[in-house]
Amino acid sequence: MDEPMRLDRYERADDFLATASPWLEQREAEHNLILGVASTARDFPEIYGPPYLATVAAGPTLVAAALRTLSYNVVLSEVDDERALDLLVADLRDINPPGVVGPPDAAIAMANKWVASRGGEWAVGMEERIFELTEVIAPTPVAGAVRAPTPDDRPLLVDWIAAFGREALGEQDGSRVTASVDDWLAGKGRSLWLWDDDGPRSLTGVGGRTPHGTRIGPVYTPPELRRRGYASALVAAVSRAQLDAGHQFCFLYTDLANSTSNKIYQAIGYRPVTDALRIDFLP
Repeated sequence: MDEPMRLDRYERADDFLATASPWLEQREAEHNLILGVASTARDFPEIYGPPYLATVAAGPTLVAAALRTLSYNVVLSEVDDERALDLLVADLRDINPPGVVGPPDAAIAMANKWVASRGGEWAVGMEERIFELTEVIAPTPVAGAVRAPTPDDRPLLVDWIAAFGREALGEQDGSRVTASVDDWLAGKGRSLWLWDDDGPRSLTGVGGRTPHGTRIGPVYTPPELRRRGYASALVAAVSRAQLDAGHQFCFLYTDLANSTSNKIYQAIGYRPVTDALRIDFLP
């Protein structure tokens, strides 16, 4: 006999994590995004405002979790019982998210249930791969060094992160970029790092702490400065610093369509764990 299903909502990220984290961290790499966003929402609630936080259990056993902040997509966990998706779709009805990101099979199943319930269509926004690093392989040395940005770098950071959003994520609305940069420069939720070789050459960030790791990203190098090793050197240096600081893992996401990024990250020690799918809900 199937166990009865129960969905629980949480107003506070720390309550959500108290319930969900022991289950989520059993597959920490797969769940690095939902764990990282939840930890940021807990530590810096002013960044996201009230989030959507939910778990679904079959009897006493957790089988799914979901999170959403601001106007972003729902972040979906691994789903151990597909019945959980019916409860989540019904519960999200009044929230009306623009899409979902999560394990491919679960994201597709949720999208189908969403369209069946709400109408419209869905489309794949991006196919991604989750990578994990436990030891850095030193890249070919390049001129320059990693440094933290200063307030004088703020206009460049805004431009580069907006460009990253357009190029890597298809985000045309850059209205939140300036606020995000200001938060990150203030140490809220993410730190930013530059590779400097007689001026900034590449950008990355660190944020989204998990129980034993952290997430690297975004990673951006202007087109005219690519293929010079700057991004590899920067990500390697920043990742090594995170491991040296006590993290067991660094995680990052890549676009499967970008063969270059998938190659360079593996060359410095990142290993593929699983895939993720971003699905957009359409009218």
